[in-house]
Parts: sequence; C-alpha cells; structure tokens
Amino acid sequence: MKKFIVSVFYAAVLMLALLVAGCGSEKKEAAATAAPAAEGGAANGIWEQSTLNKILKNKVLRVGLEAGYMPFELKSKNGDLVGFDVDIAKMMAEDMGVKLELVNTAWDGIIPALLTDKFDVIMSGMTITPQRNLQVNFCDPYIVVGQTIFIRKDLEGKVKSYKDLDDPKYNIATKLGVTADYASKKYMGKANIKLYETEQEGAMEVLNGKADAFVYDLPYNAIFYAQNKDKLTFLDQPFTYEPLAWAVRKGDPDFVNFLNNYLAQIKGDGRYQAAYDKWFGSTDWLADIQ
Repeated sequence: MKKFIVSVFYAAVLMLALLVAGCGSEKKEAAATAAPAAEGGAANGIWEQSTLNKILKNKVLRVGLEAGYMPFELKSKNGDLVGFDVDIAKMMAEDMGVKLELVNTAWDGIIPALLTDKFDVIMSGMTITPQRNLQVNFCDPYIVVGQTIFIRKDLEGKVKSYKDLDDPKYNIATKLGVTADYASKKYMGKANIKLYETEQEGAMEVLNGKADAFVYDLPYNAIFYAQNKDKLTFLDQPFTYEPLAWAVRKGDPDFVNFLNNYLAQIKGDGRYQAAYDKWFGSTDWLADIQ
C-alpha cells in the first residue's frame, strides 16, 4: 500500500514538472514570437514619422535655401530661384515623383525654420560645423570649399595672405553669421571686421573702396572677382577646410539614408558633374542673374 502511495506521489510530481516545463516553453515561444513583432512595430513607427515618408505621402519636397550665394542659389532676372543647389533639388524631386517647393529663408533663421518643419531639408551650401551638427544631422558632403579673400587692387603685393590682414589698420568685410564671419574673427581678429546681412553688401564695400578685403567661400569670391578683375586682386588659396552638406532634422535615419544614396547615384551617373560644369565651369549664367 505504501509502495502504491509513493508511486502515485512520484507520478504526480512528474506530471507537475512536465506541466511547468510546458508552460515555460509556451512563454518562451510567445516571447520569441512577440520580440520580432515589437521590433517590427518600432521600425514601422520610425518609418511612419520619417520625413521621407511624409514627402511621398504629400507628394511635395520642400527645400530651404537662402538666395544670394553664387552659384549655389540666387535669383534670375525674372525672379526665379536658380543655381547649383536648385538644379540638384529639381533632379531629386523629379526622381522622387513629387513636386518641388523652394522656401527662400534668411540665413540666421534657416536652422530654426527646419526644426519647426517649415521645410524638409536645407540645401543651401551649408558648411558642416560641430555647433550646427548639435542641432541638425548632416548628410555626406556634396562639395568641399574653403574661405578665400579678395582685396583692393592697390593692396596687391602688400597683402599676400590672410596673415597679413591680421592688423588693426585693415577693414575686413564679410557676411554675418556664416563660417567666413567666424574664420575672420579667428584668423584676423586684430583687424576691424565689418559684418553685413548679405554677401553682395560686403563684397561691394571692397569694390567701392570702403573696405580693404572681403572674406568668403571660394566659389562666390571667384565669380565676383571674375566680374571685377580691374579693381580687385584675388587670394584664391583657401585657408580653411569646409565641407558643405544637406541638413535634416535629427532622428530621421531613413531620410539621411536616401539622401546619401541619392548623392552617390547622381555623382555616378554624370548628372552631378553636368550641373557642376554648368555653374562652376562657366559664367554664361551670369547674363540671366539679377
């Protein structure tokens, strides 16, 4: 009788152990099934919030820029926005199958405007800096430039580099709030630095004899100098390294991925080079500019 009771007891214990093991196995299987579903849900959530997804749904690519930075973006005689960045934006919108909306924005407010969803991406010759990168995410650089200087013709031979301008007797003009502003203060801080709202205002100060030198990005200075060789001398060797890139809001990996791959594609298929040759390899377009 005792043997029978013991046998029944052990059988009950074995059944209980098997039952617990089965429940544990079911929980593990359920957890294993739920994990990919949860991960997939998170991924779908990121995509739903992606700027790229919203562009495709709304069928509009909104690009923020500031007209006035030759030859990246400027206004034609009939008021249209044109330039290297504009041509790339048009290509992109066409390949995405959406409409392009260009949003002309003052430079000092262009990052805040992006962050408050006034547009989807900044395509405006923006230099990557650590300070800006704390606010926005940059894609791969699409062109590299640097700061250069043109000076009054009568200073030729006296001023041979930016180092010679680091002197209180010189008046240096540049644009407010851009990397040329910071570079001038860093490398020529002893000079009298005058800041202007636009590139054109600063450049004209030198042309009119009210400033000794103008500091700005190589492409702009090269074009301005080509138009005024009789009055200016161009120190065309860049003294800074400045990669330019498109900027987007943080937390948007899908859009950054698309933009990086798009840049690689147009550089590979020749369309980037065609636009580059049009705006940097020629000055024919100057006849149509305001």
